Amino acid sequence: MKEKGIPTVDLSKYVHGSADEKAQFVQDLGRAFHEVGFVAVVNHGIPKSLVDGFYSASKAFFALPEEVKRQYEIAGMAGQRGYTSFGKEHAKQSKVADLKEFFQIGQEVPADHPLKDQYPDNVSVKESPGVSQQGSELYRAFEKAGGQLLQAIAEYLNLPKDYFQQYITHGNSILRSIHYPPITQEPASAIRAEQHEDINLITLLVGASAGGLQLLNSNNEWVAIMPEADEIVINVGDMLQRLTNNYLKSTTHRVVNPPREEWHLPRLSIPFFLHPVSDMRLDALESCVTENNPQHYAPISAGEYLDERLREIGLKK
Repeated sequence: MKEKGIPTVDLSKYVHGSADEKAQFVQDLGRAFHEVGFVAVVNHGIPKSLVDGFYSASKAFFALPEEVKRQYEIAGMAGQRGYTSFGKEHAKQSKVADLKEFFQIGQEVPADHPLKDQYPDNVSVKESPGVSQQGSELYRAFEKAGGQLLQAIAEYLNLPKDYFQQYITHGNSILRSIHYPPITQEPASAIRAEQHEDINLITLLVGASAGGLQLLNSNNEWVAIMPEADEIVINVGDMLQRLTNNYLKSTTHRVVNPPREEWHLPRLSIPFFLHPVSDMRLDALESCVTENNPQHYAPISAGEYLDERLREIGLKK
């Protein structure tokens, strides 16, 4: 365990390593997901140029005047495509809105694809075209790395290696660019994003432009997560926790406000929420239900669960 508060694994050892290296990676990743729910990943294969390009395009978008950004806020979309203005989303247990605005890019499928009616077109920004172009490429890179990580998790759970692949191919994943503006007055809360757990299978996060991410550890202490510049942070989401009947942990996390002397600094963060197709069942795996770990959740599909959670966090009415 490094000082950053979470374990680190090297994805290239799984993708290109020897049989022993692959087996060790599977155990290390699985143990991290079981014990901590978070892990830092190096050599993940996501090109730095793509990340940098999307950061720049996002920064340009969020710098646009409010009335221009709001042209890209699409009614009835529950924030799943395009822009969501400041103060719309809150944690499910909180009535206070998070101090952020964001832009979302979703799955794209051909016009004749059977899931086409579930995936609205993405929103193009004419003032910052890189948001769509770079975002679409980054989306694919995240999908690939996420698929490799879930393949290792399938092995850890003694499932067929391609267990998750059938569900995440053309899955309902979301790439989100989040902007936490500078703090200009005493905030109602010391939190930019209130404590929460993610909805999806796993989240892949490239380094934010400023610190503030914290996780709640097993001793009920908040621990700062400080990834290196070339790492991505992965955490388990509620869907994977449900599927494994709490064996893999969806860990509570939050983004805290910076010290007062850094209030003038904005924070830009880019998570990729890896979702399966909506009809994937999240019913607990038989192997994860035991006498010591009885079934914790009622059966539900990924689509039903997502719908329930979007209502809880205020994005869907």
